[in-house]
Amino acid sequence: MKRLLTPIAICVTGAMLTACSPAALKNESAAVTAHSVVIHYADIAEAVYTDSLTTAQTLRTAINTLLANPTEANLKAARTAWIAARVPYQQSEVYRFGNPIVDEWEGKVNAWPLDEGLIDYVAADSYGTESDLNPLYAANVIASTSLVIGGVKVDTTNITPELIAESLQEADGVEANVASGYHAIEFLLWGQDLNGTNPGAGERPATDFDVNNCTNGNCDRRRDYLVAATDLLISDLEEMANNWKQGGAARVALLEQTPEQGLATILTGMGSLAYGELGGERTKLGLMLHDPEEEHDCFSDNTHWSHYYDAKGIKNAYLGEYQRVDGSWVKGASLSNLVAKQNKQLDNEMKQKLNDTEAAAQAMVDAAGKGQTFDVLIAMNNTKGNQLVQNFVDSLVDETRTTEDIIHLLNLEGIALEGSDSLDNPSAVFDN
Repeated sequence: MKRLLTPIAICVTGAMLTACSPAALKNESAAVTAHSVVIHYADIAEAVYTDSLTTAQTLRTAINTLLANPTEANLKAARTAWIAARVPYQQSEVYRFGNPIVDEWEGKVNAWPLDEGLIDYVAADSYGTESDLNPLYAANVIASTSLVIGGVKVDTTNITPELIAESLQEADGVEANVASGYHAIEFLLWGQDLNGTNPGAGERPATDFDVNNCTNGNCDRRRDYLVAATDLLISDLEEMANNWKQGGAARVALLEQTPEQGLATILTGMGSLAYGELGGERTKLGLMLHDPEEEHDCFSDNTHWSHYYDAKGIKNAYLGEYQRVDGSWVKGASLSNLVAKQNKQLDNEMKQKLNDTEAAAQAMVDAAGKGQTFDVLIAMNNTKGNQLVQNFVDSLVDETRTTEDIIHLLNLEGIALEGSDSLDNPSAVFDN
């Protein structure tokens, strides 16, 4: 669904830090142009996808350690590496909307929710054994050496990145057949979260990866799937990191536009992620349904951090800054600079709205630290928890209203922001 719209000055660039006098700050802001803002937006994209790749490679190292010695400590370390890998990636999601190259690619690495029975064993009493919508609902690739997909027999003897990407991902044209990406790996590391809206994440044992002391069968193939899915994630992230380098396809496509079109791309990403995707599909929908299956990181109960860093990515796009995983900063020409030149009050308002959203996200993070993870917060009759989540949604909606004002200020016409039935037409959620 689309919502149609009509018509800090910074002295740090890349990794270079220079001292800034008040006069230098003023001159820096005055020198900012739409073109320089768009170029810097591309530079941040290159940094954030490079960090996503680096942290995925670190995850692969932790998985190697787990498979070499399948202990609970090593499984915990692999889970920690997965959570760390989410930090830069979630900050990249603001690039999805407005950049077709990213949007077309995103489903390979971050699609959700998934019918996990496609991949591995599940609890049949709660999951069920079949679905009217998905013939592969409980196919269990890990336990099968062949599957019939779309009437064609597929050999699954060797679980490889190619098998996952070419035959299993969205098999039979069903979007819930998510076989690759962060959430497939998450499921393999945590297993199902069978706690509903009560505290607790997935509890897969390390022995599920131990061929000498195997639990739940097919430990060799489970290991193969985990390796193949992680290698595929790395290659997919490498592709996108390269797309944002000098001469890369995504950077070229962005810079072939006029500077004004580039600004529209940035604001489309900010507004669409804040409103339709994060505020609506990822947050409000689960709250309305009180359904933990609508939780973004549903196996690990890491959703509070994923939402926090999605919101952080929007803030990064406006302020023209990003803190890399090594602690260094990428800072430069920003939308904030442009807006401030024309309407300082509106710039201050936008920065306050972004801070308000971050504070609402932090409140969910703080609650999770006390055992109230996102699936607990959205539980029916958890009045205080529900309100924390609603506060986050409200802040994102409010932020989007100011984003719309900025679009009008900059005379950018014809921008379409993603909508969500949960925000725009709530009755439709229950009609479906």
